[in-house]
Amino acid sequence: MTKKTKARNSVARARGKRSPGRPAALKSATPAPEKKGTAGQRSPHTDNKTNQVLALLKRSGGVTLSELIKATDWQAHSVRGLLSGTVRKKMGLNVTSTKPERGERTYSIGV
Repeated sequence: MTKKTKARNSVARARGKRSPGRPAALKSATPAPEKKGTAGQRSPHTDNKTNQVLALLKRSGGVTLSELIKATDWQAHSVRGLLSGTVRKKMGLNVTSTKPERGERTYSIGV
């Protein structure tokens, strides 16, 4: 390789271009593994945190925010986001919130 070619290649690399003598990177020859089931379907999880929260919400006395935080090991805003976004909007369940004069707010869903 001459000095002129080396200089041209180093300028091309500096500009983010590949040098003319080098082949482009090849993709992996192994195909991606096929997904089981049909597209758009999720596999049912029996022990995920959303189901744990739903079970607590179905209790007769409801559940407090601190109990939900302890059960999920999430922060308060994450638990409230789950109640608002997933349970109310996506699942279409009616979450009721009650706060007695003395005591902590409780959340529940009608069974």
